[in-house]
Amino acid sequence: MRSRRHVYGVTLFGIVVALLSGIAVSVVQSHGSMQNPLSRVYGCFLEGPESPTSAACQEAVALGGTQALYDWNEINLANVAGRHQEFIPDGQLCSAGRDKYQGFDQARADWPAVQLPQGGPFTFTYRATAPHRGAFDLYVTRDGYDPTQPLRWSDLESTPFLTSVDPPLVNGSYVMEGQLPEGKSGRHLIYAIWQRSDSPEAFYSCSDVIFGDGSNPTTVPPTEVPTGTPVPPTEVPTGTPVPPTEVPTGTPVPPTSTPVVTPTPPADASAWQPNTAYAVGDEVTYEGSTYRCIQAHTSLPNWQPSNVPALWQLVD
Repeated sequence: MRSRRHVYGVTLFGIVVALLSGIAVSVVQSHGSMQNPLSRVYGCFLEGPESPTSAACQEAVALGGTQALYDWNEINLANVAGRHQEFIPDGQLCSAGRDKYQGFDQARADWPAVQLPQGGPFTFTYRATAPHRGAFDLYVTRDGYDPTQPLRWSDLESTPFLTSVDPPLVNGSYVMEGQLPEGKSGRHLIYAIWQRSDSPEAFYSCSDVIFGDGSNPTTVPPTEVPTGTPVPPTEVPTGTPVPPTEVPTGTPVPPTSTPVVTPTPPADASAWQPNTAYAVGDEVTYEGSTYRCIQAHTSLPNWQPSNVPALWQLVD
């Protein structure tokens, strides 16, 4: 009897250890996503997992549920060890082949995009919730890229336009100074791979961008846009995500032409302003209420504190 109790005790201890190990793995595996230019999954999270505003993010929730947005920082593969094309099939690059994130593989031309210059220096940032040593490779789509077709490995340039090994971590984000790819025009996609050097695990993200003034004669846009589908404007500030021009009733509509504004730190409890850099802990006033920033970001015209609970917490 004593021996049997001993066996039961050992077995129970093993189960508890296994459960705790599983919890630890799920926490550790949350690492991050591209912040600038903003990735699809992180952008949808910032819109609000329960009520995203863009049609693309709404459909992503319909396909994969809201949990995929709450887990924006773990589009990963655990044991890839650099063999990305072996593990991720064509058409599933943005989800890393994971069903949970299938909504971000949607082939459509209305994903909210970031306006970028045509070449030149640029500061790329990658939001990190669990920092690790490793290398970042950033690829851009080839000329003639068609966003209405599933993304394939062959749609990317064969070599990354930027590689950064162990970049500095500043205020919770990896900062990578580099050059934008030369000669790109119109809508493209930047594919980021973060391969850890202390583990075979890797992370992936897709960032939709528009180079220059948005013209791209080699891209085939949809000829008819369904009613209610957001269409990105043709002129926005450099480096700013392109918001849709058609949004749900009651949501402020951003202007289609806005001057370039350099983000400036806000004063304590100052009135909320768009195109402004806010850090965690900053307080602003909006419509008579005070809000505290809970996620560092640069505000957009339709990101008022009352509209984005993922970024602001109501104080009073």
